[in-house]
Amino acid sequence: MYKFDTKVQYLKYKVLKEVAKHAWEDDLYDTYMDIPDEIITDNKPSMRCCIHKEKAILAQRVKLAMGAGKNKKNHNVINVIDIACDDCPSGGFEVTNACRGCLAHRCQEACRKDAIVLDSNMHAHIDKTKCIECGMCSKACPYSAIINLKRPCQLSCKVKAISMREDKASQINDEKCISCGACVYACPFGAITDRSFIVDVIDLIKQSENNTKYKVVAAVAPSIAGQFSYAKLPQIVTAIKEIGFAQVVEVALGADMVAKEEAQELMEKGFLTSSCCPAFVKYVQTQFPTLKDKVSHNLSPMGRLGKHIKEIDPNVKVVFIGPCTAKKMEIQKEEVSKYIDSVLTFEELQALMDSKNIDASILGETELDNASYYGRIFARSGGVTDAITQAVKESGKDFAFNPCVCDGIEACKVALLKASKGILPNNFIEGMACVSGCIGGAGCLTHGEKNKANVDIYGKEAGSKTIEEAVSNSKDLIR
Repeated sequence: MYKFDTKVQYLKYKVLKEVAKHAWEDDLYDTYMDIPDEIITDNKPSMRCCIHKEKAILAQRVKLAMGAGKNKKNHNVINVIDIACDDCPSGGFEVTNACRGCLAHRCQEACRKDAIVLDSNMHAHIDKTKCIECGMCSKACPYSAIINLKRPCQLSCKVKAISMREDKASQINDEKCISCGACVYACPFGAITDRSFIVDVIDLIKQSENNTKYKVVAAVAPSIAGQFSYAKLPQIVTAIKEIGFAQVVEVALGADMVAKEEAQELMEKGFLTSSCCPAFVKYVQTQFPTLKDKVSHNLSPMGRLGKHIKEIDPNVKVVFIGPCTAKKMEIQKEEVSKYIDSVLTFEELQALMDSKNIDASILGETELDNASYYGRIFARSGGVTDAITQAVKESGKDFAFNPCVCDGIEACKVALLKASKGILPNNFIEGMACVSGCIGGAGCLTHGEKNKANVDIYGKEAGSKTIEEAVSNSKDLIR
């Protein structure tokens, strides 16, 4: 019916689904220890050395799926499951059998720390006590005999927040981590995962008493376009309402509001970076503190929409649904937590639907039409820039907009370095931590090459043709 990229992702989904099923049945806290036995019914190990280790790892997954250990005071939602992290090589630069013991020994000459030693056959070896992993020896070797054996999680982390403990298990530097979730998908053992708020969302729905005490509204990210390949988007919207949400609204409307307000802020200040991606914002705050005041003071589209909804009805509970693990950190910020009550990823949405046996492919269609084309294309790289270009145009002001689109955190680093040195020729930085933008987020169902055209097609289906029109029509959003 639907596709997951890996068995690790499918296992994560099964845990989430079982946790959700028991949460609906009000017996989760009595039965959560039985969930590993419900998932693993065969006594033969299929993933680890023994069945006992498999179940022990599943037990940790269950706790994270239940949100165990969640700290509202900015505790990282990306976690290492220690017991699952034990089969990767230590990593670092290693000399392979391709070493020919050549006469030039360019590797030795390139090493500034004298870490390259030669054996009796003149083959090179690396003294790990001296090596600083600069990689100069690897670049110098004419045979490409020196390779970098970094762990997948370390390679995926572009902010260098992952290192190894003395026991060789991975550890996350919470100060450096931007919660983008790249390591979650990269780890082939599933030893890194994001903490889930799925139980919180179920509690919000149940305690609303069928939305009579208060309404629970699902705010869906525009990156939902093309995400659920087995059903039409209007059917997915119907499925979300079947879960128990009173209404489904587009975060793209919040993007329209942000585009309008961010364009105004840019024209007033002359230089700005976007504030839409929480992972990018934290990266600026931790790695480029001199540029903190250059980050837009606007809320992200999620926060801005939540603020708008709460202004209409303060009793509404707002649940964001999207591709982003960093949003789970963003809602812990004081300025955001008062507007957004919880967060689900698309992975968790699928588990939630299946926990109630909802098959979206056979449901009727519920159309969404809250936003403009420009709000909807925030989901892909370059979309924020296109939206602000339009917002500047709609303002009627004469302003020379000169944007720099950064697709992925490495591109962001280059632009921010130039900005910090005063040599960036642009006056706006669109920062997206995930490659391709939000459609490349860690909480997506699949993680292959993303087709940005799907987002543009979805955008063109919007009823509002301008940003101003979408914002003007938002007064009666909550029914």
